[in-house]
Amino acid sequence: MYKVFIVDDEPFIIEGLYDIVDWTSFGLEIVGHAENGSLALEALASRPVDVLITDISMPTMNGLRLIHEARKLHADLKAIVLSGFNEFDYLKEGMKLGIENYLLKPINVEELESTLCNTMEKLDRSRLDQQYETFGVQVLKENTLYRWLTGQIAPTEFQERAELIGFSLNIPFMEVAVLRTEGDSAGMHQQLRQYIQHQPDLTLFRDVDAVSVIIAALPNYDEGRQDLLTLLEDFSVQWSTDGEETVYIGIGSAGSLAAAPRSYNEAKKSLEYFMIYNDRRIIDYTMLEESEGNAGETCSIDWKDYVKLIIARDLDALTARIQSDFEQLQHLESVTPDELRNMALELVIRFKMELENIKHSNESERFQQGLHQIKCCTTLAELVSALQHVATETVNSLLQDMKNPIVSQVLSYIHVHYAKELSLKILGYQYHLHPVYLGQLFHKETGETFAEYINQYRIKKAKEQLKNTNLKVHEIARNVGYWETGYFYKQFRKYVGISPTDYKGLG
Repeated sequence: MYKVFIVDDEPFIIEGLYDIVDWTSFGLEIVGHAENGSLALEALASRPVDVLITDISMPTMNGLRLIHEARKLHADLKAIVLSGFNEFDYLKEGMKLGIENYLLKPINVEELESTLCNTMEKLDRSRLDQQYETFGVQVLKENTLYRWLTGQIAPTEFQERAELIGFSLNIPFMEVAVLRTEGDSAGMHQQLRQYIQHQPDLTLFRDVDAVSVIIAALPNYDEGRQDLLTLLEDFSVQWSTDGEETVYIGIGSAGSLAAAPRSYNEAKKSLEYFMIYNDRRIIDYTMLEESEGNAGETCSIDWKDYVKLIIARDLDALTARIQSDFEQLQHLESVTPDELRNMALELVIRFKMELENIKHSNESERFQQGLHQIKCCTTLAELVSALQHVATETVNSLLQDMKNPIVSQVLSYIHVHYAKELSLKILGYQYHLHPVYLGQLFHKETGETFAEYINQYRIKKAKEQLKNTNLKVHEIARNVGYWETGYFYKQFRKYVGISPTDYKGLG
């Protein structure tokens, strides 16, 4: 939401402005107020503000002077002026400062709301312009490289784009590595960028799954591969030493530039095997390939048939197929118990990857129990039963989870980032949907407006902190996403019925 600050030496005007407009419906949030220009300027120095609504005639510092000084702190600040008099000199000076409107008291609500709509449009355009200017080349780079690695771009177009983004095509050998963390993926990506900034042979970008991707140009095959593995190992150690979440690193096979898509797919698949080999720092696909190849000499399972049954949601046929396949495998003379167990673990990974491909969500937790059960199995019956349980979980998930995948992602994002600035415009931009359409989807799936859901979730988190911590009310307000304590009190009363202070006293 965009931040609004109100300045007026008449308290009833400030109070009235809080109540006469549904600020959240405009994507706005009041983050503070002051009774004169000097106090306002002091407050503006320590908090982000996008819109300033100020009276003109005030003691200490008038509104026009405040706007002039505030723009030194916030260059793109939008200003709306209030006045009890239709004074031409003030109006003319305000026009020079580029104010959004000059509103006479008593305030006409329709005119104020119209002004806010126009101001929001300007802020949106300005924000998008800045984003495109700052990240335009990076977006082009990420889009081009991702399309190349997923086979979605013609060779001639890629050659043109590669030159534009500064990606060299003169590479004797190359290899792709991918890095993922369950924690601060953006922070990890930024630290990785700094870590390899003096490595001209490494190209870094993020794919659509927020996974960090390194395309490594190898001057020679064996030494280049070993150098890359050493660098990734060192980064993994550093990230863990700094007290951050574990970083999972998968690496594909090395080859010519034309083999890059294959290397990327192999690296992404390698990440899935951390569910099995959770004690490793790096999983190299070539090592997996060797173990799979050895098992394949004696037995194999046609995964394509399993995919068809999963998509059809045919649980009976799926469980029967598992029973049949493993009974046949058991009767092969050369198959060992370890090979049967490894094939079962491989199937769990495949189930997970297929479910995530359908639902576009992280399903790791759903499969942890199945993996643990398979590792502990001592008989074929136990192994088959554990796999059938995994199959049941997979199909039931598809039958029960009817939510729009985009809304599910938005809800997950809100539950992690509820204390940050959130709006339909920001999330619409992030998930490539028009804000109005995203709002409609959100309401259809949850039964609540976006603003209602955000406020209820923040108040829920505030109640937890009020009960379980000794933090002060204004600290809790900030922790859950409210910059203005007065607005926090208002929302808390709306959803709980009493003030935060009274609620804390109930404990």
